[in-house]
Amino acid sequence: MKVRASVQAVLAICAMPLLLAACGGGSSTVTTPVTPATTPVPTTTPTATATPVVNAAPIEVKMLAINDFHGNLKPGGTVTIPDPADPTKTIKVAAGGSEYLATWLKTLKAKNPNNIIVSAGDLIGASPLLSALFHDEPTIEAMNEMGLELNAVGNHEFDEGSTELLRMQNGGCHPADGCKAGTTFGGAKFKFLAANVVDSKTGKTLFPEYQVKTFGGVKVAFIGMTLKNTPGIVTPSGVAGLTFKDEADTVNALVPKLKAQGIESIVVLVHEGGTQLGGLNECKGVSGAIVDIVKRLDPAVDAIVSGHTHQAYNCQINGKLITSANQYGRVISEIDLTLDPKTRDVIKSSAKNIVVSNDVAKDVVQTAIITKYDALVTPLENRIVGTIAGSLLKATNASGESTLGDVIADSQLAATTPANLGAAQIAFMNPGGVRADLIPVAAQVSYGQLFTVQPFGNTLVSMTLNGAQIKEMLEQQFMGYSNNQPFNRILLVSNGFSYSWDSTLAAGQKVDAANIKLNGVAISSVLNYRVTVNNYLASGGDGFTVLTQGTNILGGAQDVDAFEAYIKANPNLAVPTLNRVVKIK
Repeated sequence: MKVRASVQAVLAICAMPLLLAACGGGSSTVTTPVTPATTPVPTTTPTATATPVVNAAPIEVKMLAINDFHGNLKPGGTVTIPDPADPTKTIKVAAGGSEYLATWLKTLKAKNPNNIIVSAGDLIGASPLLSALFHDEPTIEAMNEMGLELNAVGNHEFDEGSTELLRMQNGGCHPADGCKAGTTFGGAKFKFLAANVVDSKTGKTLFPEYQVKTFGGVKVAFIGMTLKNTPGIVTPSGVAGLTFKDEADTVNALVPKLKAQGIESIVVLVHEGGTQLGGLNECKGVSGAIVDIVKRLDPAVDAIVSGHTHQAYNCQINGKLITSANQYGRVISEIDLTLDPKTRDVIKSSAKNIVVSNDVAKDVVQTAIITKYDALVTPLENRIVGTIAGSLLKATNASGESTLGDVIADSQLAATTPANLGAAQIAFMNPGGVRADLIPVAAQVSYGQLFTVQPFGNTLVSMTLNGAQIKEMLEQQFMGYSNNQPFNRILLVSNGFSYSWDSTLAAGQKVDAANIKLNGVAISSVLNYRVTVNNYLASGGDGFTVLTQGTNILGGAQDVDAFEAYIKANPNLAVPTLNRVVKIK
């Protein structure tokens, strides 16, 4: 493997412990027959009554972790690292893509025969068209070939519901679309884990709670789970009939069961995370849900692989190693654990986040997978749908408004304005549903780009709300209004609707009813208005529970189809001015 010198130098520096801060239900068991070189080898043929050989020297284990892959089989992004020529500056390195990820994983696995590849969730869901068009079967196939062994379910694993997720594990053709690739889908060779996801009818977990793997005679347990708040960020139909338990409580309840099996080495794979202000291998000002979870975990837990926030960090919290590997397969957390064969516990742990740079040889098996599905999807992906006057960005201003969000809301209003399609007057879009910027090439945009922006396949729903309900919905955007909103989540609104909000006012009083206007006229709390949202919001997604009270409901087209129709109908579409939502202070 040839690595570009500059990138290789940076990765080598980041690998040095002293310089890390400079870098930006049930169970199943698998036994690994690998024996470390330090293990004594019998000189005679063992008999049935021979005493088992016990390792005298510590056992080194290498765990390679990713998170939030989201079906990104192709490269296309970058990771920021320190500039080798000037550590006070940074450079961007092309990273990600399954062809390069597979090569990096093979190289890192070769360092130690005692190894395992794991994922901390959102392996699938919210994926680019190449994977999403085939219900993420290509991603499962790619991960099978990479040797992934475990994936803790994330919230996006439930995008198409638990029945579809079970199909991802067990295989079989899609019930509606069949097997588009022409062959029966074989399912995942790796294991999905879901320790805190319980079937409400049976009381059993949807997938195994943990997996045990043996290295040099020592068992290591890997507990996998998603965030307890998954129901609040997934379409309710996707998690119907399931209960999501507290993450730390779930792990702590399993510890005695594992110890009863003689297991002392415990790793948690959890699809929940945090944020920090430093580089890839730093842990500056780390905050977020994962911090509280780790602090509450039983002391028996040795390491935590996290995700969900799409961040990179390398931390020690309460004496426990915790990592996260960015997003889309652009970074690998290389985690080294040292096991004591006598105590069977982890006596040392360390990690470094390694950039999956695109300057290595492509894995030919991954190339073949991409080529196969590319041939099927390319004609649809490359079809030009229209033109726009400039880039539409998902980044929001201080008020919570974005140019791309405005246009998406406008497209949904346009699709449901006709009386027979909803008679809508206002449209609202959830910001989490806008997944990428829309940047034209020679003013043109393709269907593939639109799909990348809105990959969920949500449908539009028109309903009747009165002015008081609209006011309550706007209040539900803000942290503190209820337990359903862990942070401000400002909805994107259609043209003609406007309001202002004040961050200094108490929860439930941040929006002045007199400033909520439709076409310049203040809305009335007692009058009815026709409102369009997607089916995710309509079912109370993102904590907007008031939307479940809507009446005279009418279903509509898919959101991406409405987006396409709007772009087509408005050649050279102008970039909107951000003036619909105003933050007073």
